[in-house]
Amino acid sequence: MAKDTKERILEEALRQFSQKGYDGTNIRELTASLGLVKSSMYKHFGSKEEIWNALLDELARYYDMRFGSAENLPPVPDSLEELTEMTMKMVNFTIHDEKVVISRKLLNIEQFRDERAGQLATKHFMTGLTEMFTHIFKEMTDKGLLRKDDPKMLAFSYIAPISTLIHLCDREPEKTDKAISRIKEFSEHFAGTYGA
Repeated sequence: MAKDTKERILEEALRQFSQKGYDGTNIRELTASLGLVKSSMYKHFGSKEEIWNALLDELARYYDMRFGSAENLPPVPDSLEELTEMTMKMVNFTIHDEKVVISRKLLNIEQFRDERAGQLATKHFMTGLTEMFTHIFKEMTDKGLLRKDDPKMLAFSYIAPISTLIHLCDREPEKTDKAISRIKEFSEHFAGTYGA
């Protein structure tokens, strides 16, 4: 089924905002790239700011539903091997899902201009991951899979190097395979270090 006009506008807005930034994107070029006139766009969105906010809403929803969040937790692993498997699925999604990659670039560009983009960047790059893995590590500790330790500190220790390597993939795509390999090695090392 063909995409509706509103969805097409948001997809093209994501592409243009991630390349040119919010200030560098104008409605005339956006609508022209879709073969629309400005009046057609205004049937769906009243302004560029409205497109921006709808896009941020969509990005947050897309990521939370497909990756997970503190409100949409993945199943807690039943073994240390499952922790690495779950981590690698999340990493592969994060590195290879085109919409997530473009969204991450957009948030990196706009986090200093737009407060809401900054909040989403913080959530998706750090606090949301820390909350999610704090829960996972607490449950894994309760199951006797991880030794007793502060689950929040374990989560922070776990996500920081992984996030750093994911951002490296964005800046230097030719290092993606090596970064994925390092993440897997790190996850296995973490499991060996903190496993009960």
